[in-house]
Amino acid sequence: MTDVITVSIDGMGGDNAPDMIVGGIELASSHADDVRYLLFGDEAQLQPLLDQHPKAKAVCEIRHTTDVVTMDDKPTAALRSGKNSSMRLAIDAIKSGEASAVVSAGNTGALMAMATVVLRMLPGISRPAIVTSFPTQRGDSVMLDLGANIECDAENLVQFAVMGEVFARNELDIEQPSIGILNVGVEGLKGNDSVKKAAAILQASDLPIKFHGFIEGDDIGKGTVDVIVTDGFTGNIALKTAEGTAKMITFFLKKFLVGSLISKIGALIARPALERFRAHFDPRRYNGAMLVGLNGVCVKSHGGTDALGFAHAIEAGVKLVRRDFNEVIKEDLGHLIAENEINAEKPDNQEPQSATA
Repeated sequence: MTDVITVSIDGMGGDNAPDMIVGGIELASSHADDVRYLLFGDEAQLQPLLDQHPKAKAVCEIRHTTDVVTMDDKPTAALRSGKNSSMRLAIDAIKSGEASAVVSAGNTGALMAMATVVLRMLPGISRPAIVTSFPTQRGDSVMLDLGANIECDAENLVQFAVMGEVFARNELDIEQPSIGILNVGVEGLKGNDSVKKAAAILQASDLPIKFHGFIEGDDIGKGTVDVIVTDGFTGNIALKTAEGTAKMITFFLKKFLVGSLISKIGALIARPALERFRAHFDPRRYNGAMLVGLNGVCVKSHGGTDALGFAHAIEAGVKLVRRDFNEVIKEDLGHLIAENEINAEKPDNQEPQSATA
């Protein structure tokens, strides 16, 4: 018999909470009957919504609190005054062992700060990172970090590469994901010291990973690699640029398709293809960014998503729990640390040359 998985939910986080939260649980419950939920938030608001969603009601236990972390709260303020908030209590449920994963659509900075303080880091990880998947010409790829760390050294980037590789294997079902470091060029001499040193470490590693080398910005959309490694400053800009470009394409596509009678007729004929296009790039399919590196599965949903998007975030977290995501990271990092210690003891140890793509 399959073990029951318990997920703690920040019931008050997000632009459309708590309605979309309960609606998302209702949808997720239709796909998994072995998942239960601890729903943290104002019972006066949550109970009437559960009464309207029988599937969600059957698998939810409300944990009442009226305290909420708002989208405008600074992380430091949330840490000080948000100990009884729906977000903090949902995270605490992992620490206490009541839940295996937490999902929140609330304030990203506050979630990262609280989760880091409460859950702590996995052994061998110095900083958490934000990772998610997105569509490319070859399928889906993942990228990290997406904003948790503005500046990163080589050690951080190597850790991101290991965590991203494990994420791609478990979330995207890719048997041996390829890894690339985002750089200003593919030549080994280009880039700052951090990316060059990280590439050298990954190239020399005996871990069973498929390191491609450096990639450039246009390789993101091409799907040149399955895992894109970068610092949070660059990653966040790349992600927001891609999102903005997708919205611009959609805007002009709609504009030109209704610009004339002939265009409208053409749009009607092409409607099946346009529907597939819309579905493929629907951001709700990719909702749910993982805060990797923490001692627990923590998923950040987009604050402005709807019930379908939140359901995808829940399903992403449950999938990682089923596959012992963090245990695989710890195992791979343990091998890498041991490998580096052995290399450091060699008297003739030399730094390998930078990778090239």
